[in-house]
Amino acid sequence: MPSFSLAIFDYDGTLADSFPWFCSVLNQTARQFGFREVVEDEIDDLRAAGTREIVARLGVPMWRMPAIAMHMRKLSAESCDAVALFPGVEPMLASLVASDIKIAIVSSNGEDTIRHTLGPAAAHVSHFRCGASLWGKSAKFKAVIKSLGVDQRRTIAIGDEVRDVEAARAAGIAAGAVTFGYNTGAALRALGPDLVFDDYADLVAKLTA
Repeated sequence: MPSFSLAIFDYDGTLADSFPWFCSVLNQTARQFGFREVVEDEIDDLRAAGTREIVARLGVPMWRMPAIAMHMRKLSAESCDAVALFPGVEPMLASLVASDIKIAIVSSNGEDTIRHTLGPAAAHVSHFRCGASLWGKSAKFKAVIKSLGVDQRRTIAIGDEVRDVEAARAAGIAAGAVTFGYNTGAALRALGPDLVFDDYADLVAKLTA
């Protein structure tokens, strides 16, 4: 029996290779909402920073964050064909399900957008909890665990950002981090997540061991 019975995945940067698209719309969003534009040579520095640091460095107005998030979801829905899954997502999810690990997706992105990009891989997902939340990602994790009736001690949340690790810890569940998404592997490893995955083969091996 594997150590985990539920794996809760983030979407952008964890299952979907959306970082290039995000960079392509960031400065247009900055002009619309009144924060500093990003120059190309500072992108790597921002990938090493946490969300709060990025918000501070770019001067993002906190009171506009809900509107910015809504705007980004709208752009994502309009550009869903421009974003693809990372290679190997479908067989990775299938392998976990075959090992009796349920799959959930928690994301601020829209469920329709996520299902469109997942395509047939969506059949492996037992639960979606998507869109904005007043209470943050950790509350969504707890809601998924309650809805699926699983043991939080056998639940892991897998994401690609510093805030994903922080949310998992706030929910009292294991934190897993992939190193090929938005935040750098070094930034994620510095937080000491329970498991770190450099690719999907590594993820399957560690979750099904």
